Amino acid sequence: MKKLVQCITALTLVLAASASHAQEWPNQTIKLLVPFAPGGVVDVTARLLAVNMSSRLGWKVIVENKPGGNGFIAVNAAAKAEPDGYTFLVAHTGEFAGNPALFESTIPYNLERDFAPITMISDTPMLVVAHKDVPINNFADLIAVAKDKPQSVTYSSPGNGSVNHLAGEWVASAAGVKLLHVPYKGGAPAAAAVASGEVMLGVVAVPAVSAFIKSGKIKVVGVTTANRAEYNKTWTTAREQGLTELDASNWVGMFAPKNVPQAILDRMYAEVRITLQDAVVKERFAAAGAITGGMPPAAFLARIKKDAARYREIVRSANIKAQ
Repeated sequence: MKKLVQCITALTLVLAASASHAQEWPNQTIKLLVPFAPGGVVDVTARLLAVNMSSRLGWKVIVENKPGGNGFIAVNAAAKAEPDGYTFLVAHTGEFAGNPALFESTIPYNLERDFAPITMISDTPMLVVAHKDVPINNFADLIAVAKDKPQSVTYSSPGNGSVNHLAGEWVASAAGVKLLHVPYKGGAPAAAAVASGEVMLGVVAVPAVSAFIKSGKIKVVGVTTANRAEYNKTWTTAREQGLTELDASNWVGMFAPKNVPQAILDRMYAEVRITLQDAVVKERFAAAGAITGGMPPAAFLARIKKDAARYREIVRSANIKAQ
């Protein structure tokens, strides 16, 4: 009985300390770690959150860029941060769905062991696009050309092992064809390669190709997601064109180190959701072809695990090696 009383007393003290900490939070600068250099989609997303929450709530929220190492540097820093609610991670599909597939035995962090997912912030479809003179206007054309001349259909991506590369191999798998991947150093060069005719196809994000689409140098074959893109509802999805299993997108989400007090996680989730309803924030996402997120943590975790499992299959079947 004495031990039971001691355990209950200790637990009560811990809960009281946690509640007190949450009530005082935040009383210092909140850092959003980003695994990329300034200017990219993840960085821009984090800065939108930081600016909105700082001005709306009076919090001091800053973005700290830690690029390099396939995202490992920033993700590891977040995983090892003090779980006091002052360090969060803003990362995308690559860090938690792509990397576990590519670096299965060597990846130094684990989603469920090291992090508490908070919510998906945005979700962006990828486009399969073709040079204007390539005789591929839809996925049926793609399949026909690829089957007629196996591995003659080239496609660009922002890099080997990128989410776009994995999505391209998912397209090939769903279509039952072989495509020849040509990696570039970033989305802009990958899009330019399609526009110039250096490659036939590309798997790219809307911002990288929007100017080329408007100029007529590039045409849209289809969208990689299950639903049509809000950016342009006339673009049909791969699912509508018969590739029923394809649903690849590039999401950005927020994560906390494991063991951050639940009250702080709940407050941050609530404030991010409010931020995502802001008209300016929604407009900025829409301009980049993205939709705003806000799903509950459990739903976000389930989505990540589903994506990770699918990309693991793609990496194995296509024999993709990390570089």
